[in-house]
Amino acid sequence: MEHAAAGSGHLETSTGLDNRKLLMWLFLGSECLFFGSLIAAYLLYRDRSLGPPFPSDRVFNGVHYEGLFDIPFTSVSAFVLLMSSVTMVLALAAIQRGNRRSMQVWLLTTALLGTLFVSGQAYEFTVFHREGLSLGSNLFGTTFFVLTGFHGAHVTIGVLILLSLLAMSFQGRIQQKDSLNVELAGLYWHFVDVVWIVIFTLVYLIQP
Repeated sequence: MEHAAAGSGHLETSTGLDNRKLLMWLFLGSECLFFGSLIAAYLLYRDRSLGPPFPSDRVFNGVHYEGLFDIPFTSVSAFVLLMSSVTMVLALAAIQRGNRRSMQVWLLTTALLGTLFVSGQAYEFTVFHREGLSLGSNLFGTTFFVLTGFHGAHVTIGVLILLSLLAMSFQGRIQQKDSLNVELAGLYWHFVDVVWIVIFTLVYLIQP
């Protein structure tokens, strides 16, 4: 049975969760399956490509990724994205206290950090393409760019969501009673951060 949530104007499910939060958890569950399949495909094909994933003067069989991946650069990008989770938490805490101005500052900071991460990924893709690795070069290139590209697209969508919330707050449409909107955006944002930890570990750090 559903009933009106006290003082919120929204409906709760039989689990006690707001129906929008339950839908968000279900959506994130489906996203776990989506990214899980992409990660599995990458791991399956990264050492079975039909050709070298980078110029021929670099080793492919027994794959030497050192010449392709810039681990320090990507580590900084990963740190930037992880720090954006902290600022997202601060944004939610601010609106739950009724501090709308502080929330706006932290939402903007989170969006900027996300944009910085996506910009770093775009730069990395440009370097890889110049080195000879592209979406259509081989199975390795296809699975790598699809996996990391879809994650970058999810981060970009997250940035747009944050900017939408920011615009709504300047219009006075995000008040303390509307903190669930920020919480839902935060759930999505933390999800893409966790997914990147998995991708960064499996793709960049754990190499065959």
